[in-house]
Amino acid sequence: MSRYNTPFEIHVHGDVPLREDVAYAQIQEALKPLWQYAGARSLAAAAESHYEDEPGIRFDAENHVLQMCWTVAGDDDFRQAIEEACMGLNEIASAGAPLEVSFYDTEFDEEDPNPEAEARDDFIMAFVGPTPAAIMQVQRDLLVQDVVHLMERHFEAAELGEVVGAIDKLFNERFNALVNSMQLGRPPRGHGGSSGHGGPRKPRHLH
Repeated sequence: MSRYNTPFEIHVHGDVPLREDVAYAQIQEALKPLWQYAGARSLAAAAESHYEDEPGIRFDAENHVLQMCWTVAGDDDFRQAIEEACMGLNEIASAGAPLEVSFYDTEFDEEDPNPEAEARDDFIMAFVGPTPAAIMQVQRDLLVQDVVHLMERHFEAAELGEVVGAIDKLFNERFNALVNSMQLGRPPRGHGGSSGHGGPRKPRHLH
């Protein structure tokens, strides 16, 4: 459906590596919540961004990467659409990846004489990946990058090993809690139950 008088311009940015066997039809199905939100009948119809200087939604078939630099008009309900799209992308992603989602308040007037008026701009990070471990790995790497960047103003990089170790410990605890929750209700191995894959793989930095 068409959207009029929407309070936000919403920008989605990020590159998602896809499995080599993924076809365009699968990408279109995964991103259905987004192109339907834009009021289109197909991904191709919605792939162009609101702004001409943005590449929109593209599939680099040679490198098997979904590239997104796409703006759409919308409201807070877009959060549900991007969440559903991420769930679809989890099924076809080959590795973890972050998606930056920015909400720009189109109704905010910088020349408004009201000193208490504030823009309702917002920013969220969404994550996709083939396994929970892959998603946690991306989250961990981004957090380490941000923390190290902040602390390097006061400390040498070589002094921050314990800080990085503490972050790894936190993610390791979260990962173990996730694995344990996935094991609840499973029949014991070797007693007639399916062993499956033993839960998600452990991220490489979580020791």
